[in-house]
Amino acid sequence: MVDALETQDIKELKGVGAAMAEKLAKLNIHTVQDALFHLPIRYQDRTRVVPLGQLRFGDEAVIEGQVSGCEIKMGKRRSLICRVRDASGSICLRFFHFNAAQKKQLENAGRVRCFGEIRRGSTGFEMYHPEYSIIDDGDALEGNDQLTPIYPLTEGITQTKIRQICEQALDRLTPYNLREWLPEPLRQQFSLPSLADAIQFLHHPTKGTDLEQLKQGGHPAQYRLSFEELMAHQLSLIGKRHMAKTDRAIKVPSAGALSDALLQQLPFRPTGAQQRVFQEILQDLSTGHPMLRLVQGDVGSGKTLVAALAAAATVQQGYQVAVMAPTEILAEQHYLNFKQWFEPLGIEVAWMIGKLKGKQREAELARIASGEAGIVVGTHALFQESVTFKGLALAIIDEQHRFGVHQRMALREKGLQAGFQPHQLIMTATPIPRTLAMSAYADLDCSIIDELPPGRTPVNTIVVSDQRRNEVIERVRHACAEGKQAYWVCTLIEESEALQCQAAEDTAILLQEQLTELKIGLVHGRLKAQEKADIMAQFKAGELQLLVATTVIEVGVDVPNASLMVIENPERLGLAQLHQLRGRVGRGQAASHCVLLYHAPLGQQGKARLGTMRDTTDGFKIAEKDLELRGPGELMGSRQTGLLEFKVADLQRDKGLLSQVQQAAATLYQDYPEHVSPLLSRWLPKHQQYLNV
Repeated sequence: MVDALETQDIKELKGVGAAMAEKLAKLNIHTVQDALFHLPIRYQDRTRVVPLGQLRFGDEAVIEGQVSGCEIKMGKRRSLICRVRDASGSICLRFFHFNAAQKKQLENAGRVRCFGEIRRGSTGFEMYHPEYSIIDDGDALEGNDQLTPIYPLTEGITQTKIRQICEQALDRLTPYNLREWLPEPLRQQFSLPSLADAIQFLHHPTKGTDLEQLKQGGHPAQYRLSFEELMAHQLSLIGKRHMAKTDRAIKVPSAGALSDALLQQLPFRPTGAQQRVFQEILQDLSTGHPMLRLVQGDVGSGKTLVAALAAAATVQQGYQVAVMAPTEILAEQHYLNFKQWFEPLGIEVAWMIGKLKGKQREAELARIASGEAGIVVGTHALFQESVTFKGLALAIIDEQHRFGVHQRMALREKGLQAGFQPHQLIMTATPIPRTLAMSAYADLDCSIIDELPPGRTPVNTIVVSDQRRNEVIERVRHACAEGKQAYWVCTLIEESEALQCQAAEDTAILLQEQLTELKIGLVHGRLKAQEKADIMAQFKAGELQLLVATTVIEVGVDVPNASLMVIENPERLGLAQLHQLRGRVGRGQAASHCVLLYHAPLGQQGKARLGTMRDTTDGFKIAEKDLELRGPGELMGSRQTGLLEFKVADLQRDKGLLSQVQQAAATLYQDYPEHVSPLLSRWLPKHQQYLNV
């Protein structure tokens, strides 16, 4: 029996002692198999010698020529200049770190072969500190047979060392000791090369391989590994979903009289999309297994009402509902809404945030523990140990991507206190790009509220340099004079919340000096919850005409008369956040405008972001662009979950693979269940944590 590479300790390789093994562990290399999966991040083409006359700025190239002179130049920095010629042209090699022996060696050299990056210098094209060797006139003019791999490194490991380790791992590689967990029928169906061949090739691409294709991740060998890695992620999510279906949750058989009573007291009818999504939720709640449903709906589509209807159906069965939001201002908005809707129906709503102290906190904790409060609204303070529920059957989580895995698990534990899993309803106004919905969120059932309530008006977005600040201030004056209201958002993102609040305070003072006739309010993160609530209430009642705020107003604020928003330094925010902020206007009948007041000069990303905001109000298009610009980790807040740390795959680049991967993963899970765990161990060594989330 051949020893599988996954069981061979990396210390079995020559030159890898305890100290080196410790350094390799930082690169997640513990076994010989790990070394094989530690793939190059790029390649250098040293396979051919480039004539000097064909060199281009920025290329990395192998050159060869006759040394025609060496001298030390005294400038800002002392350097050794060595001129090299061939029949087509010349180039200078420049060394800032050198000694007398090196100078003498180069002076006496006939021919040299060098590798380095082509730069522009005072003498024309130059190479700084190239790798070089002295060659005899009789040596053939030739390069390497293979592209040279460049590997990811960590402190204390050089390219030479990691290449030696990977070489030894490749020497041990056979078709028998690296197990193929993708069955032959699947490999044939999706035209996948063997794993051993793909790995061998990616460590040593042959001469003539298209470097651009490798750079873009389009080679069949890369395709093979991306496919398997994406499949491992899919399998972990299928497993997670499968486990959820075996867990027990309370059954909610129907909407019930409480949901009907809630609808009857509303001054409007739910949209068709809201009714459809509520029916999808009810279907999940009636199964006796925990619901895991994601409700997506663009800003203002009415997700809160759908959540309230689900809460009503659950409370009617005698159980509790938790509503959790990422910020106090949004939690407060939900609290006021739920209180307004449920207290007339005889259902008590409790409130739990971090700032709640003393007797007030104790009273709320008692109401939650006794079950007196059917609905509990709060921030991540709901996770605290002191919060005990009597029977938590439904957790509604708003803007879930802002909470880490452990926080969501903690809320699940609160439900388990009563002996069953709580249903989870996750809401987001940040539309999940299809790419992420098919990968990171594949364990969730998705519903989309794709219809805005009647009377909403599209928002016109204008991008303006802050050099025209005075014109924008005049525009605010004009809008308020016509009886409209406006927001002025300060987005100075400093490390310190105090500095953010200071910036908003300074802006409010300056605007008040210029707009003396307006009543101006100020909201920021350092105000007490009651102060914030009072100012928002005054703004909603029309007593304030202009509200200066930090991004605390990003979600949940609803003032239909506000038809103008100015966002300062929008280039500092992500697209999703800008889209959320813009969603605070356009909530009434009047034509609404959003002014993005940027500070020049804008970088490429800044231009792309603001251009997207100007060109579309479609949340899904904005989310796709955000994914493209920022990457999935940042977009989801998933850095903390470890969910999207791919070794080979790239969600944006490989999105075309996802439907095939889903199909293959489903087949493997059903027909080859014994292959699932080894695949997860290969790509997701910590896969157990995914299954327990």
